[in-house]
Amino acid sequence: MLDMEERNKTAVSVYILVGFSSLREQLKIFLFLVLLLTYLITVTGNVVIIFIVWVDHRLHSPMYFFIANLSFLEIWFTSVTIPKLMLNYLSVSRTISFHGCMAQSFFYFALGGTESALLVVMSFDRYVAICRPLQYTTIMNQRLCIQLVLGSWVGSFTVISLRMVLILKLRFCGPNVINHFFCDNEPVFQLSCTDTSGVRRVDSILILTIVLSSLCPTMLSYVSILFSILRIPTATGRQKGFGTCGSHLTSLAIGYGSSIVLYIRPSGSASSDVNKGVALLNTVLYPFLNPFIYSLRNKTVKLTLREVFRMGTAKLFPNL
Repeated sequence: MLDMEERNKTAVSVYILVGFSSLREQLKIFLFLVLLLTYLITVTGNVVIIFIVWVDHRLHSPMYFFIANLSFLEIWFTSVTIPKLMLNYLSVSRTISFHGCMAQSFFYFALGGTESALLVVMSFDRYVAICRPLQYTTIMNQRLCIQLVLGSWVGSFTVISLRMVLILKLRFCGPNVINHFFCDNEPVFQLSCTDTSGVRRVDSILILTIVLSSLCPTMLSYVSILFSILRIPTATGRQKGFGTCGSHLTSLAIGYGSSIVLYIRPSGSASSDVNKGVALLNTVLYPFLNPFIYSLRNKTVKLTLREVFRMGTAKLFPNL
């Protein structure tokens, strides 16, 4: 009898992503164009960073090694959600398969966790460079840099894999409408026809641990850096240091602020529309800003870009 009941609970194979379907048609077109432009700039900017770090020996340093890894990650992080959201604006059905939904959720959180770990690594690198400059080359050697990056990727993907094992043990037999533009954790949990309280607790603990274990050391590093900047004797040096730290802290405020609002606040304290708006900051604005904040404003990077552009122009138009 129980086996018969289990068979009658048909597993859902396709989900419908509601996204921003309540918007008027003109606003949908406008949002699609904004997303398309932002996505293209984000991907192009990060590809350019990876390329120039690879070709220019002046950028073969720990800082740019970490930045190139962050750029590689940002390309995939924004690609997990935004192309599907844009595609849904061009489609009437707005569907995603069950396996596609689970894959999207896995890579979103795994890449997000990796990004948090890389930000800790980058803040530690800047702390050593500014607060312990005489020991920088000794501490930030090539072996340690590779270990830190591999640890960030492997550690995050391992933790999120364990999370996905728990989620896949749930049964999803209807409804099949996800009130979001991607397969976020809470909208997915709401579709399960089994008790999710245990999985929700584990999920909350994992995300809280990832956010706090990266936010606290990152902020401690920047606090130490700010105190070091205050000891710089020249006003120009202090202004430059505050400008760099200010832009970094703005990026961190957007990334961690949106994550805290989405995943650490009390359940049900914000509407689904607010959640979708904040999620856009996390998946669109944050990856869009990072290339400009961490690389493209740097004098060495801008010099390299001009040199590469001149070389490319000379090869394409040798008679100019």
